[in-house]
Amino acid sequence: MAEGAEGRAEAVRPVKVWDGWVRLCHWAIVALLGLSWWSAETGRMQLHFLSGYAVLALVLFRLAWGLVGSETARFSRFLRSPLAALRHLAGFRRGEPDREVGHNAAGGWMVLVLLGLLLAQPVTGLFADSGYGDYGPLAKRVASGTSDRLTGLHHRIFLLIQLAALLHVLAVVAYAVVKRHDLVRPMVTGWKRLPAGLAAPRLGSPVLALLLLAAAAAVVFGVSRLG
Repeated sequence: MAEGAEGRAEAVRPVKVWDGWVRLCHWAIVALLGLSWWSAETGRMQLHFLSGYAVLALVLFRLAWGLVGSETARFSRFLRSPLAALRHLAGFRRGEPDREVGHNAAGGWMVLVLLGLLLAQPVTGLFADSGYGDYGPLAKRVASGTSDRLTGLHHRIFLLIQLAALLHVLAVVAYAVVKRHDLVRPMVTGWKRLPAGLAAPRLGSPVLALLLLAAAAAVVFGVSRLG
């Protein structure tokens, strides 16, 4: 039981809010970013390329899933106006039960920023040239100056990803400390305890998800062969 806004006991129940596809993208990308950093730092560039291709395929899939997938994965569901995000942040210090079925108004914009950065990172990597004989599959298809600029952008975007990831982690910790909202467990298990009156979200088709993931992987594979 949880305390309601008027102090009355409010019944809660477990609700499946995140499908396995959203959770797969989330945690796989976290692991792949670590692998990408480590492989670049240790000079294992073939592994670095493979990791980047995997990130790109997952991001392309997540973008498509955000259009036709589960209700909580859809951009139309969690992207609200900037004013709504500011109102949400203005009331951050209020202690109240978690009633968000998916992303809250501010979190939705953070998702969009992260996806944009995660798309730009491998795309610029396709044109990057390390100067030591390692280059992306499209590096030789553009002028050397263009490749150099995109290589520099590739490095700078990774710094932005690190900053955005740090902000994301700090926000999750803040929600746990200030509002007592556990945002990590649902992204691991898919389930969240919510007021009984809230309807469970509609989940997307697993067959459609597999087709979209296969299509994203096929696109990335095709691009990787261009070099």
